[in-house]
Amino acid sequence: MFLSAFFTTGRIIFMIFFIIAFLALMIYSYRKDIKNHERYYNGAGKKVLIYGGLIVIIFMAIRFFSGH
Repeated sequence: MFLSAFFTTGRIIFMIFFIIAFLALMIYSYRKDIKNHERYYNGAGKKVLIYGGLIVIIFMAIRFFSGH
């Protein structure tokens, strides 16, 4: 197994439980605050997509024009 070369069995088990617990708490927290998300963050996903895309495009342009 690939992970066993870098992590012990105990660490792998801890990572699995941590990821499951983290995702469960994130889902619970999101569902609890869904009304606030609809009111205060309306359209935020589109803005993140647009600005993130612009950052990636600018980074790629810099890399292309600098010759790397």
